[in-house]
Amino acid sequence: MTHQDDHIYITKTLEGEVNAFAMLIDRYKHMVYTLSLRMMKTTEEAEEVSQDVFLKAFQKLDSYKGTSKFSTWLYSITYHKCLDSLSRKRKQPTHYAAEIQEEITEEKTASILEAIEANELRGQLEQCIQQLREEDAFLVTLYYLEEQTLEEIATVTGMTKNNVKVKLFRSRKKLYTIMASHLPKELVARYERK
Repeated sequence: MTHQDDHIYITKTLEGEVNAFAMLIDRYKHMVYTLSLRMMKTTEEAEEVSQDVFLKAFQKLDSYKGTSKFSTWLYSITYHKCLDSLSRKRKQPTHYAAEIQEEITEEKTASILEAIEANELRGQLEQCIQQLREEDAFLVTLYYLEEQTLEEIATVTGMTKNNVKVKLFRSRKKLYTIMASHLPKELVARYERK
């Protein structure tokens, strides 16, 4: 599905074809859930926020101007829904441990052992990212995993491009420190700057 397809489904949804919005949900549900999980830290809260995001997107679809990609618009809704939820959550004294949802790799590996090793590494990286503050984890996810540009992240978060750069730099340093204490030294050495 291309971004032109997004606009076709948006138009159809606005014309009353609710099933067209289901296509948009299907395309972006993983992205929204992943971003929500980075900020919310638990699968239950991420699922709840994801549902809220798509509900709000459906209700506010007529306000989408098309000046940015639909995915950027959804990132923005996701980010703000997470912030709202975290704000409510912080008023409650309970803190939940992070739950990591690992995905089955789609990469073709040379052997089952390599696949298991890759899965363990991904799980360890997920755990390291989850130890970052919510905003740091969100920024790292957008930039490195979702490959969003600094401009797109600035649009989503309402920060300036330079502020995003600075926060990403700091987030990378924090992530490196976490990785250094949790991952094997040989692996961490690959990411050291020479």
